[in-house]
Amino acid sequence: MTYRNPEFFWFLVLIAPMVWLYVWRERKDKVAVRFSDLSILKKLPLPPHRWLRHVLIFMRVAGFCFLVVALARPQKQHTEVEVTTEGVDIMLILDISESMKALDFRPDDRLAVAKRAIKDFVQMREHDRIGLVLFAARAFTRCPLTNDYGVLLQMIDAADYMEFSNMTAIGTAIATAANRLKDSPARSKVIILLTDGANNAGDIPPQTAARAAAELGIKVYTIGVGKKGQVPVPVEMINPVTGQRTTRTQMRESDLNEKELAEIALLTGGRFFRAQNTEELNEIYSEIDRMEKTEIKSITHVSHSEFFYLWLWIGFLILVFEMLLQNTAFRRIP
Repeated sequence: MTYRNPEFFWFLVLIAPMVWLYVWRERKDKVAVRFSDLSILKKLPLPPHRWLRHVLIFMRVAGFCFLVVALARPQKQHTEVEVTTEGVDIMLILDISESMKALDFRPDDRLAVAKRAIKDFVQMREHDRIGLVLFAARAFTRCPLTNDYGVLLQMIDAADYMEFSNMTAIGTAIATAANRLKDSPARSKVIILLTDGANNAGDIPPQTAARAAAELGIKVYTIGVGKKGQVPVPVEMINPVTGQRTTRTQMRESDLNEKELAEIALLTGGRFFRAQNTEELNEIYSEIDRMEKTEIKSITHVSHSEFFYLWLWIGFLILVFEMLLQNTAFRRIP
């Protein structure tokens, strides 16, 4: 509750002289009718409601207080905040080729670590539309641009390897994501590409796809995951006689093409990042989150509901009732 004219509360200081005047008048000896002898009247019992007449001063003070509050204009404030956002549309690209099974991010493989980092990134966003493209030898949209992060997180969780595919079509993946962003009205359009390999599949060269994305106003951030040199990769072996399947770990050379990924980012105004462990990968997504912030504008509308009518009527009725009692039940004679 707020008050439009709180300065009227200063009138409450008049209560003190009002009460003092009442007490002074009650104690003052007043002679209305002279009698020669009052000894007989003194023997008469006092009426039981004799002291009730003092309720009048309490009613007068209460009525006065209600009128003062009414003058101060009590109000209830209603605040409405209109939020408008200039969001960022983001397409996440995730490599699901078999090379992402590498165990250089022990105890988990590259894909498991990447999915956790991407999910954390999604949960840091609030007002953006985000989509997901998966790729290996081919690329496909797993989730279009959406504000339903619950569905998107489920899609990321369900992402699995594209079996029997050690190929990575980076150019096709960028083109697929850019196609989802080309008609976006968002202030900023971003692609975040995560891969551990070099482009060796698809009909679209990565540089060509990057230039096309740049023409559409799309910025591409590229993330290369995996340690340099030899990395452990689990390989499934099938016994040709018994058909039994066993998994062995072999050391393979990491084929990440840093130069290619850096060029893609440069052509679109983005940045290239290299993650060789889980901490670095998490920090990369946090840095991208800080760089691509959504602009939020808010307009506050304030309205007020007046409540002085209630206080005015209560005070008025109390004073009227006090006047009626003063001139009826508590009337002075003569």
